[in-house]
Amino acid sequence: MQNYSYPDVNTYYRDTRFDYRLVWNRADHLSVHFGYYDEAAKWHHDALVNMNRVLADLAGIQAGDLVLDAGCGMGGTCFWLAEHRQALPTGISIVESQLEDCRRAAVRRPQLQVAFLWADFCATPFPDGHFDVVWACESQCHAPQKADFYREAWRVLKPGGRLVVADFFRRQRPNPPESERLLLDWLLPWAIPDIDTAEEHRAHATAAGFSEVLLRDVTPHVQVSLRNLHRLCRQWLPIGKFFRRVGIVNDVRLNNVRASIKMYEALEDDAWWYGMLRAVK
Repeated sequence: MQNYSYPDVNTYYRDTRFDYRLVWNRADHLSVHFGYYDEAAKWHHDALVNMNRVLADLAGIQAGDLVLDAGCGMGGTCFWLAEHRQALPTGISIVESQLEDCRRAAVRRPQLQVAFLWADFCATPFPDGHFDVVWACESQCHAPQKADFYREAWRVLKPGGRLVVADFFRRQRPNPPESERLLLDWLLPWAIPDIDTAEEHRAHATAAGFSEVLLRDVTPHVQVSLRNLHRLCRQWLPIGKFFRRVGIVNDVRLNNVRASIKMYEALEDDAWWYGMLRAVK
């Protein structure tokens, strides 16, 4: 494991804000997550947007559904759901810099009914049984205790409400020592304390009260996106080291690049996989 300090979630997303915009993002889709490649999406931009479609289909989102985007990033999913599914999304985050981006983007899209507010998705201010869908795309991984997220999602969902998650799943606990080291070298600089196995996620969901827990391994659909990030970061790392020496970038940004390389190495080592989960209250 690399010998450096690790950022909290706020610091990580604040300090890497420019990098996400430069390398990954565009103003029209505002995506922070990985892309989903299939017959409907062959290129980076389309795959990022396609992730919204696949998850929305999995959740069965209909017009008028109240959707909680738990960890809303820059707001891209909320805008997509409002425009393409006529849903009524509320995005929450504990990252102030991202909420600023969301609100600025909302001003440019006054025709869409979206809302954004500061809230911890493990302890939200919403009443019991308020939402039709809780949506978490590459966000609940940041929770120190994943069980807390599942309990809160169950609380705020209406009876019959759906939870959808797209995230990283560890292959086993523990992995072999080298695999475990690769995982930590990736996760900790990304402000992710740990990731759980599929069995642990299923147990958390069931203990919270969910039923019909469905898990899908969609790694083949996301692997192009993961590999593209790995390639970009390997190319940029020597430049990043020079920029760090002259003070243009800080440790959080440089370690983000290093961690992104370790992420793909850990995937190739079979230490983790990319999955989708659906559950019903």
